[in-house]
Amino acid sequence: MISQPGADAPGSGHPGRGGVHLEKGHKRVRALLAGHVVADTLSPWLVWEAPWYPTYYLPREDVRAELKETGATEHSPSRGDAVVCDVVVDGAVAEAAALVYAESPIPELRGLVKLRWDAMDDWMEEDELVYTHPRDPYTRVDILASSRRIQVLVDGVEVASSDQPRILFETGLPPRYYLPLSHVSTELLRPSSTVTHCPYKGDATYWSIEVNGKVYEDYVWMYRTPLPESQKIAGLACFYNEKVDLVVDGVPAERPRTKFS
Repeated sequence: MISQPGADAPGSGHPGRGGVHLEKGHKRVRALLAGHVVADTLSPWLVWEAPWYPTYYLPREDVRAELKETGATEHSPSRGDAVVCDVVVDGAVAEAAALVYAESPIPELRGLVKLRWDAMDDWMEEDELVYTHPRDPYTRVDILASSRRIQVLVDGVEVASSDQPRILFETGLPPRYYLPLSHVSTELLRPSSTVTHCPYKGDATYWSIEVNGKVYEDYVWMYRTPLPESQKIAGLACFYNEKVDLVVDGVPAERPRTKFS
């Protein structure tokens, strides 16, 4: 486990500004492009470039694809200058998809390659697909049945009320209250085309809420077919604590401040 100056331990949730935390991972990691294996390693590195989740850096010797330098570079205050490369494998090309920090001030990065997550078609941890970003070893998700009375208000209008929530506790985020759709005023919901992805829960679809003549975009989401470890929230509706007024067992809850605020 290595933290550069300005970086907090990952368990604290936020690397310091301009800092970076990195550590060796223990999973087999593969990246695929057009059905071809770009990289296959048993020695990935987890690098916290952003505060909320890590990025995989892979040993150069475990990258099977050709890396063609583009002539461009990309600068990071903490990681130094990276050479930008196209990734070429069996005729498939992902442009500007790899970064190589050959002269990084962080010695551990010098023999590694960063493959841009979205430039690859698929990522696998062991033999399972993983989505959005690598799973953070310091993030835990617990989903518990509860009998707390949950009321949800938007602009003074009650849009949901239930005493059968499933409460999802996720490291670094406020508790999320997932409610049966039958306990939501569905006549106030408006379909949204938004879809988001979570490596722990899967794909979420959204609704907006219309009350008092105003539409509140993407305030409500649902995991219709969540990943196996999150099956307990399948088909339940959840509201952003940061944006609605929550009343828990008759007590108004303070709105948390997060990246979703």
